[in-house]
Amino acid sequence: MSGSRKDYVRPLDLRNGRVDMGHGAGGRSSAQLIEELFLAAFDNDWLRQGDDGASLAIPSGARMVMATDGHVVSPLFFPGGDVGCLSVHGTINDLAMCGAKPLYLAASFILEEGFPLADLQRIVASMAAASRAAGVPVVTGDTKVVERGKGDGVFISTTGIGVAPAGVNVAGANARPGDAILLSGTIGDHGVAVLSKRQALDFETTITSDTAALHGLVAAMLKASSRIGVLRDPTRGGLATTLNEIARQSKVGMVLEEAAIPVLPQVDAACELLGLDPLYVANEGKLVAICAADAADDVLAAMRAHPLGERAVRIGTVTEDPHRFVQMNTRFGGRRVVDWLSGEQLPRIC
Repeated sequence: MSGSRKDYVRPLDLRNGRVDMGHGAGGRSSAQLIEELFLAAFDNDWLRQGDDGASLAIPSGARMVMATDGHVVSPLFFPGGDVGCLSVHGTINDLAMCGAKPLYLAASFILEEGFPLADLQRIVASMAAASRAAGVPVVTGDTKVVERGKGDGVFISTTGIGVAPAGVNVAGANARPGDAILLSGTIGDHGVAVLSKRQALDFETTITSDTAALHGLVAAMLKASSRIGVLRDPTRGGLATTLNEIARQSKVGMVLEEAAIPVLPQVDAACELLGLDPLYVANEGKLVAICAADAADDVLAAMRAHPLGERAVRIGTVTEDPHRFVQMNTRFGGRRVVDWLSGEQLPRIC
């Protein structure tokens, strides 16, 4: 976000102004947008240097972890969040699922000509609030503008750097037969919240996104036990697809208990109305953990002691299965295969 100058005269009209092509041309208009909007929101020592990158300190002896994510959610604002906080939470969570402590973020914005500056300011303010609440600053970034009709308001990509302490080994290939499968809370909240706004659906009870930064919860879990092998946040494709991914990576099977998987009544009702299965609906503030069976009680206790894990439950067991099937014992006493998501249930959800 380099290039700040003060030799322009008229301040940005953040109430009624709109993005124009000059804001992405690298000249005075670009510098003004950076200084009056982005720097004003994200202000920190690294950004104030005005360079094209940031020199960052990484603790010695730790493994560096890097993650990047793009955010194209539609609509941009939804109950419980918006594309801004989502872009911060998403990358922080990607780092946390690797067992890392997130340290720094970079942000890239693709803006469409004509996008209201008031909406952009609202999104950036949400990002800034989310990054400060998480203690993970945005230290560098970039802005581009595309012609009207060539974008969809705003797309945001964020990249994060974190460190994984020595002794922490969390990866999708670490699940072993006999391990316990834990879930931090209810599923489907985010996807249904976005869809309800997109389709202007009116439910009796407001359904809000669960978008949240999960690194604090992960830190508490890793402190409780070093025997957590896998962490994953079930975003696109939902819980079902996430577990199938892990089963494939680890070359194992899984058996779930349908009655143990928590779904809010209003989310369940909305999914039934819309013909959706909550198992495949995106989440943005939940995680799946796979740990040694005799460590499950300690990990669950740590999860339930944290605000983002109060409804944590054990939902199943890892099994030995050369077919790598994820199966579920149903409420009716039967068993069915929980397959991968086929196609796209809810496009543009995160």
